[in-house]
Amino acid sequence: MSSLQKLQSLLGEPSRRTTAPDDWDEIERHVGSALPGDFTTFLDAYGSGVISGELVVFHPRGSSPLLERMLKTHALFTERRDRNLDRGDFEHVPYPFHPEAGGLISWGYDYSGDEHFFLPCDPDPDRWKIVTMAHEEGCETFDGPFSSFALAFVKRLLDVDRYHGVEPEALEFLEPEDLEEMAAAGEIGPVMPGFEPF
Repeated sequence: MSSLQKLQSLLGEPSRRTTAPDDWDEIERHVGSALPGDFTTFLDAYGSGVISGELVVFHPRGSSPLLERMLKTHALFTERRDRNLDRGDFEHVPYPFHPEAGGLISWGYDYSGDEHFFLPCDPDPDRWKIVTMAHEEGCETFDGPFSSFALAFVKRLLDVDRYHGVEPEALEFLEPEDLEEMAAAGEIGPVMPGFEPF
């Protein structure tokens, strides 16, 4: 079973969507390449939305179109990178952003404040890596396709302790019944896999 199939089996069946053959044309012209096949297949099936209440992805024809978001994100991060380079900080933003040659290509973000990009490191988009600009911490590179990254993201949220999400200093002030109530309501603890379209 492929990583895309495993991800889809965890998230459940997508709602019915209508796609058109030209949905990705404008983005492909802008990027100068097709995007990874597992990414476009996933987005064509699920559309724009939130994976496991945390990872936000965008379809070209969604309520928040991918190209519109790409343009804003690339401009913002290019400006941020230029400021860092002017200060001599090469560590936190080591890659340029599209449209620079080899520049990172935005595809989504998560509610922790991290931005996610494709690193076009190969002529074949299906061999591109994922780069996460970790909020205030620099870059992390994931050596695999979108579906493997998203699957690992979902599993990481699922594999946390029962009281994950409670600040350690708050634990001493909460009663066991309060913690159990929060866990039962899904406010803390493992995050069940799912997809919420928007």
